[in-house]
Amino acid sequence: MTQSKIIRILLVDDHMVVRKGLALVLGEVPDMEVVGEAENGEEAVFLSKKLKPDIILMDVKMEGMSGKLATQLIVEHHQSVRIIGLSTFANRDIVEGMIDAGACGYLIKDISAANLTSSIRRIFSGEILIPDGLLEATYKQNESELKSKAVEEFALFGNQQKKVLAFMSKGFTNPEIAEMLGVSVSTARYHVSAILRKLDVSNRSEAVAIAINFNLIQPEDF
Repeated sequence: MTQSKIIRILLVDDHMVVRKGLALVLGEVPDMEVVGEAENGEEAVFLSKKLKPDIILMDVKMEGMSGKLATQLIVEHHQSVRIIGLSTFANRDIVEGMIDAGACGYLIKDISAANLTSSIRRIFSGEILIPDGLLEATYKQNESELKSKAVEEFALFGNQQKKVLAFMSKGFTNPEIAEMLGVSVSTARYHVSAILRKLDVSNRSEAVAIAINFNLIQPEDF
């Protein structure tokens, strides 16, 4: 995904003051446009179908439909959208839940305007962004043992699975990976499941963290 056009953004938050604040900040950025606002998950799903934004800033905790469920439903019908979870705090389980649901990033609401716009551009270009130190803490204990096992398992990966892991690290969904590899979605899903099993992790965010932290892959090579 290249940044060759205006980044169209949908704001989702059940607090109007937060939405208006974000809209005010992003409205001053030349390469970004706020195309809509939603105050709950249900409205977010509806507007994502109608507006087809490039980026969705998704409040994680809302009344009614949660940000996680809204993310899952949106990704099902709008696979190219990049969803960024927003919250007032970084809880490991919540972050991983959002990433597993299909989000490509997670930001804290007190982020500066400069970091917000920079993060949006990076996620729009294909990166996955997670709060500093959150996943590092997950692997701090027994890191040497974990790295040794990960490197050993990665050496046994076939070329196809190495490519899949590289694409995962760039935030691509299973359907997008399938299209790039010229295989079925079920085949791509099989490779993702095999990677999780071999690396002994339970979700994509943990697999990507291992790949990045231990330099298993160089995504730009694929």
